[in-house]
Amino acid sequence: MEVALSVNGQPRKVVLEPRVTLLDALRERLGLTGTKKGCDRGECGACTVLVDGERVKSCLTLAVMRQGAEVTTVEGLARGEELHPVQEAFIRHDAFQCGACTPGQIMSAVACIDEGHTGSEAEIREWMSGNLCRCAAYQNIVAAVADAAKEVRR
Repeated sequence: MEVALSVNGQPRKVVLEPRVTLLDALRERLGLTGTKKGCDRGECGACTVLVDGERVKSCLTLAVMRQGAEVTTVEGLARGEELHPVQEAFIRHDAFQCGACTPGQIMSAVACIDEGHTGSEAEIREWMSGNLCRCAAYQNIVAAVADAAKEVRR
């Protein structure tokens, strides 16, 4: 089955079996390995991408279900050499330790800010709770999201 997607602003077509997840389509068929395969059960959030602007755990979504969708992965956030404000904030706050969860955390943070859920640390923690960090860098992640939210609002 052919699936047409817009991935990071580029039209892409991929032929795959209907059972292939969006995560596997991105990583294995399109070579976009920035999105990480964590638990493969939607529990950790490492595979979070934006689909039509909303955060989606790509391991729980079949690629065929997203026919024609706009998919943004962590590779699609930067504009050339200019990092997205969330990426810059993660660097400033050392919000990545082992890095396995970082792409999913960053994509969720972008959505969290876009959704307007950055009014307090508690609100950020609640709206980022679908993403797990095994290194316990939560304090740095929350600080990075709050900092990036200020930057985005300017």
